[in-house]
Amino acid sequence: MAQDYFLKAIFSFLVKHRVLSIGTKYYPTNDREREYVEMVNFTRTMLLEVEAANINTENILQNVLKEVGRGNIPDNRRFMEIEPAQNEVNEYALLSNIIMGSDRFLYAEVFGGDRRIIGDFVNLIRGEKGIIVEKSTTEVVARLLSKNDAIRVGIALIRMGMERAIDVRVAVGMTGAAAIERSINLNKQIGNTSGVGFTKLGGEFAITFSDRLGRLEGTPAVYDNYLFIDVFDSTGFIDQQGRDRLVEIMNEIKNFIETDCEGRIEGYREGGDDLIANLPTKDAALRAGIESAWHGLNNGVRLRVGIGKSRREAGERAQLADEIKIWNNTPVMVFDVADGVYAYYIPSEFTRAVSEFIQEKYFQVAVIFILVFLATFIGWNVGQWELGLVAIVLAMLYAIVS
Repeated sequence: MAQDYFLKAIFSFLVKHRVLSIGTKYYPTNDREREYVEMVNFTRTMLLEVEAANINTENILQNVLKEVGRGNIPDNRRFMEIEPAQNEVNEYALLSNIIMGSDRFLYAEVFGGDRRIIGDFVNLIRGEKGIIVEKSTTEVVARLLSKNDAIRVGIALIRMGMERAIDVRVAVGMTGAAAIERSINLNKQIGNTSGVGFTKLGGEFAITFSDRLGRLEGTPAVYDNYLFIDVFDSTGFIDQQGRDRLVEIMNEIKNFIETDCEGRIEGYREGGDDLIANLPTKDAALRAGIESAWHGLNNGVRLRVGIGKSRREAGERAQLADEIKIWNNTPVMVFDVADGVYAYYIPSEFTRAVSEFIQEKYFQVAVIFILVFLATFIGWNVGQWELGLVAIVLAMLYAIVS
C-alpha cells in the first residue's frame, strides 16, 4: 500500500536505517500468536536493517555447514537451490520463528529395501531427543529440537539407509504436513535419490547424496545465545520512581527469562541496571529480548538489548542501540540474521501517534503537504514568506483537532 511505503520511507530517513516493516502482517491462528501480533502492532514495533545480509546460495550453504557442523554433512554432497532465497529478511517469517520456537518436524520415507529399517530410524531419532509423531512401514514423522538438528539427524538416517542399499528421502518443516509436502515437491526434482529438503531465508534447498556416506561426526554444532540487557538512563528512572521500583522490574524480567525462556542468568546483581543471560536457542533469546523490552516499556523503563554468540558480541550489539533513535532513545533489540545485523525498534508514544495519524489519514496528510508546499513556494516568490508559516500553523491545528 502507498501509505506503508510512505511511512517506511519517512522513518527510514529519521532513524537512519532502512525500515523493513512497521507492525506485522503475520496472521495469528491462536491466542499466543494473537497476543504477539497485537503487541507488535500496538507498539508499532519496526524491523530495521542495520547491516544488510549478503543472501546468496553460496553463503546459505556455508551458513548451513557452519550451523549443522561440517562433520555432519559429508563432502560427497550436492547442494541444490530449488527456489532462491528472498533478497531481504522476511518480517513475518522472523516473527513466526520467535512465536513458534525453533523446534521442527522431520519426515523420512524409504524407497524399497528392508522396511524393518523404520524401527532403527525410530531408535536413532529418540536417541537424538526427537519425539515420534507418526510412523508406518515406510514413513516416520518426528519432532526435533531445531531445524539444524532435523537436518543433521536426517543425514544420519540417509547414511543408515545407504548402508543397506536403501534410498531415503527426508524433509524438514514447521509442521508435519509442511515436511511431507516439501518431500513430495522434492521428489519431483530429484526422483528417488537420497536427500534432505529444507527452507532457509524464504528459499527452498536440498542436500542430496548419490554415493555411500562415510562416518559422520554425529554431534551437533553447539552455539551459545547470549542476551545482554541494559537500561537507558537508569539514573533518571531511579530519581523519578526509586531504586526499589527498578529492582522490581529487573527481577520480573530475570524471572521471565529463567522460567518462560529456560535461560541461565550469568551476570546480574540485584539493584543493577543490566544483566546477561544464556538462552538454549536463538529464538528463545529473541523472544526473551523483545518481551523484556515490551515489559520494560509498559513500566516506564527503556531497554537496549543485544543478542550474540558471545557475551562480548551481545554487549556490542546492545551498544549499537545507542545510535538507533529519532530524538531520544527508546527500546531497541539488535541481533544478527545470516551475515547481516537487524534490529527491532520500538518507537516512542509520540512517534506511534504520528505513525497512526499518517496511516489513518494518509489522503489528508498528502493534501496538507501539497498545500503547505504550495503556500510556502508562492509566499517566497511573491515576497510574502508568512504564507508558508500560516499554512504550517493551520496544518498543525488541523492535526491536533482531528
